[in-house]
Amino acid sequence: MNLEKKKNIITFVSVVFLFLALFGGWPYGFFTLLRFIVFAITAYLAWIAYKEKQEKWTLIFGFLAVIFNPFIPLYFGRSSWVIIDLITAIFLIISIFTFKISKKI
Repeated sequence: MNLEKKKNIITFVSVVFLFLALFGGWPYGFFTLLRFIVFAITAYLAWIAYKEKQEKWTLIFGFLAVIFNPFIPLYFGRSSWVIIDLITAIFLIISIFTFKISKKI
């Protein structure tokens, strides 16, 4: 499996978790897991973008990694997280089709 396909699969996993978070009733542990998953995936995508010398993508994915950082978390209200989760999910869907890897890393 090539790197582009792996990138798309892990990005899709993140999108699924973000959309699941939009529905209420999840225990707090789910949101902690969500932070770890989105943080790890966006940090990895930022690293790929950096290696590809795509500065705009590096900054965007890095910013998302900071927002979802589980080690030094940012605290927002539930309504703010719903908006953040939705915007992040939509952005990640768009990135599947627009952020392309041109070389092997």
